[in-house]
Amino acid sequence: MTKKSTKAPAKKPAAAKAPKRGAAEAEQPAPAAEVTTGRGGKVAKTQLVEQVAEKSGLTRKQAAQAVNAAMDAIVEALRQGQSVGLPGLGTLSVKQTAARTGVRPGTSERIQIPAGRKVAFKVATQLKGAL
Repeated sequence: MTKKSTKAPAKKPAAAKAPKRGAAEAEQPAPAAEVTTGRGGKVAKTQLVEQVAEKSGLTRKQAAQAVNAAMDAIVEALRQGQSVGLPGLGTLSVKQTAARTGVRPGTSERIQIPAGRKVAFKVATQLKGAL
């Protein structure tokens, strides 16, 4: 049998760890607060509230109330089957889906999927051209 080494695994060099924040770095905003999350990223509701507060001059609490009120109004309109137009962004609408037969993955069992409703989004030409 070979003798096993009792030596501990090598640690990562100190440079690989996140550097401590100095006085100059403390003044800069944290990267998590940025809305530009890069490709495939997601803007969280808190980030949206921060942007509304910053651009409108409202407090964060007031901006959160405004964002919540807007979302509630959009959801309520969609529940009632109405379309919601957001100028420069697009239109949210409710579409009916037909009943259909599907296949359960893994068992290949045929199942009946009932008719339902889904939310569709049509992008505004302004936004489409800007992307």
